[in-house]
Amino acid sequence: MTPIRKRRLGKIFLLVCGVSTALGLALTALQENINLFFTPSQIIAGEVPEGIFIRAGGLVEKGSLVRTTDSLELQFSITDGDRNILVKYKGILPDLFREGQGVVALGKLNQDKVLQADQILAKHDENYMPPEAAHALKEASAANQLTKPLEDNGK
Repeated sequence: MTPIRKRRLGKIFLLVCGVSTALGLALTALQENINLFFTPSQIIAGEVPEGIFIRAGGLVEKGSLVRTTDSLELQFSITDGDRNILVKYKGILPDLFREGQGVVALGKLNQDKVLQADQILAKHDENYMPPEAAHALKEASAANQLTKPLEDNGK
């Protein structure tokens, strides 16, 4: 093998090693930042790997919200209609949070299958409309009702 070919082969080897290292680091970083979604039934069934951050979703069970009086700590149950799990959270809840409403809790499970949440996301239904938009539609509907008889008389 000539010295030029040896040099080229060395450069190609270094390039392949560098790309492999970068790809390995990127995949490791992505794997650590994945938050998988699980339902309460899947959590109770033991389908959740231990020690990872998860997203658990369901409806807040009515009558399950318990707040502490001296701190921002609270706990509630979320259900998927079949099973329920207890969620403990310390912080301010979103404005849309209420019993019977859909939520997604991000956190880790402890050994007792209690989700220690770091973040709570409240979901609204697909019929949600901001108050400003509802008011504008109501005004447009009222204006349309006033002009409709005038159009009918003109024909």
